Amino acid sequence: MAKKDYYRILGISKNAEGKEIKQAYRRLARKYHPDLNPGDKSAEAKFKEINEAYEVLSDSDKRQKYDRFGDQWQHAEQFAKSGQGGARWDFSESGATFTHGDLGSIFNDIFGDSSAGFRTAYRRQRSQDVDYPVEVSLEEAYHGGKRTIQLQSEEPCGACGGTGRVGNRICTICNGSGGTVKLRRLEVKIPPGVRDGSRIRIAGQGKTVYSGGGRADLYLVIKVLPHQLFQRQGDDLYTEAPVPLTMAMLGGEVRMPTLDGKLVLKIPPETQNGKVFRLAGKGMPRLDDTKYGDMFARVKVVLPVNLSQQERKLFEQLQSFRPTQSEVM
Repeated sequence: MAKKDYYRILGISKNAEGKEIKQAYRRLARKYHPDLNPGDKSAEAKFKEINEAYEVLSDSDKRQKYDRFGDQWQHAEQFAKSGQGGARWDFSESGATFTHGDLGSIFNDIFGDSSAGFRTAYRRQRSQDVDYPVEVSLEEAYHGGKRTIQLQSEEPCGACGGTGRVGNRICTICNGSGGTVKLRRLEVKIPPGVRDGSRIRIAGQGKTVYSGGGRADLYLVIKVLPHQLFQRQGDDLYTEAPVPLTMAMLGGEVRMPTLDGKLVLKIPPETQNGKVFRLAGKGMPRLDDTKYGDMFARVKVVLPVNLSQQERKLFEQLQSFRPTQSEVM
């Protein structure tokens, strides 16, 4: 036995002919149509059942398969779906979508010209993804984080279900537009490793699909702000390491900032200005990975200023030991 008895749903016998099926459908569709039962979820569910039953029983081929296989008629013997006669509705938990067929004329018979708004609403694009620009600091791009954003979105009008009409009248709530603008606040996650131009998908948080189709997706379009100390290239970071002149000559250690705290960089004796040190794994996290890029620190020798008399004498003594450039030439 089929779980859904389409004949019982339409209130007809199993021997009913096409004309009787259509008449039963018109009568029930008029009674349970969402335009005439705004906000009534039970009527909406009944309306979907009625359309599902009519889709099958109004098509002779589908009806024959249903009579033979019940609920499994769509899968039995690898049936090819018929493209002739009747309209097809795609049903889901969230609603039904009108695609094609002769239901347009039936709705005209039932509701007259007011059915135009209904059919137009169901023929609209089912979904539109939304891009939302988000600026993040380099620290946020490194660690990840959360952000509360505010979205302005068009929701289907609760009074008319997105059709723009209630019965034969223009909906007074949305003035016939079928939608109302609302503000939503949403907390989103920024994953570690995002880059300029990264698009982070937030499923089901885009524009509302009319007539119960759910929501499209929201995409966070990331812009990473410039940083005072670090320049980013891919997953690698580049920075400068200020080193005092004496340390550059004699060697020593400098404390280097990173995005994950500080580290000690060893400076060997006679380190030249501009020398680059590679700090493995101290760069940016790789998006959707456990590995990190590298950091490259370029030495910037800091020359002393405001020399004391004693310091000046020491430099003069050093100069006497080492010829100047002009003397070499």
